[in-house]
Amino acid sequence: MAESMQSLDQLSTLKPAAAEAPKYVRKVDSRDRAYATGKRKDAVARVWIKPGAGNIVINERTIEVYFARPVLRMLIQQPLVSANRLGQYDVVCTVSGGGLSGQAGAVRHGISKALTYYEPELRGVLKRGGFLTRDSRVVERKKYGRAKARRSFQFSKR
Repeated sequence: MAESMQSLDQLSTLKPAAAEAPKYVRKVDSRDRAYATGKRKDAVARVWIKPGAGNIVINERTIEVYFARPVLRMLIQQPLVSANRLGQYDVVCTVSGGGLSGQAGAVRHGISKALTYYEPELRGVLKRGGFLTRDSRVVERKKYGRAKARRSFQFSKR
């Protein structure tokens, strides 16, 4: 330091300005839709949302037809319910791979990401709910010398 400090008050002039929180911008296409990809286990969902009556279409079928179990329908609608946007957006998605449970989780993840792209101010609510985190748990592979991933073959003394 070439010049010396005369008082402690001058130390505040040396510290850099506090870093601001990142500003998230709205990402929509020419048709005013937000697109996101959601993943869970082996399932991958491509999701488009736009303002509408609240219709959810999955692989060109309604949500009631594609996901017959009420638990899976509730799982998909969780991000919309937590953001108080149920019935305000039309959701169109194509999902492939995995089973029904993994597909429902992939659609939920995709809807959450698409909501943050359409309305960036919802990011905090969805992040606190845990909807933006990709659930990375996948099926463990089978090992040699084992019946399944961890189960060993039946033991017999004779």
